[in-house]
Amino acid sequence: MSAGWGRKAILALVAAALPAVASAECAEDQIDLRGDWGSARFSVEVADDNEERARGLMFRESLPRSAGMLFIYPQPQHASFWMKNTLIPLDMIFADAHGVVTRVHSEAIPGDLTPIDGGPGVVAVLEINGGLAEALNIAPGTQMRHPALGEDAAWSCAD
Repeated sequence: MSAGWGRKAILALVAAALPAVASAECAEDQIDLRGDWGSARFSVEVADDNEERARGLMFRESLPRSAGMLFIYPQPQHASFWMKNTLIPLDMIFADAHGVVTRVHSEAIPGDLTPIDGGPGVVAVLEINGGLAEALNIAPGTQMRHPALGEDAAWSCAD
């Protein structure tokens, strides 16, 4: 777990979000995640065109704990990210066309130009504060729910 993230604080954040996650409708500006570990919700900015995806979270000095950026691709593809001009450590959560997490890259290093391979078949990538995925136990198999993932998602907005 990274510095500054107390396990009790993370669990309290998740526990507070559980009733809302279970009953709230889907919205473009939020994403829900669920797994054996429980569930969580993040408010998100959506990057769904080439310009927004290229800019990402560059030059930001901070990111609220319950916020992130959701990158959406029009079709499954091999995704690779880097941290050029990114000032804060991030976790990158890669998901397939069904909104199922396939890979998690923890604690991407600010400014690092080393490619971060998300693998093939990626449709969505959620970036959140570094260390948070591990603190919440977000791992491959976790399901995402967001309107952009459509009705064929493992956890769709229609559910």
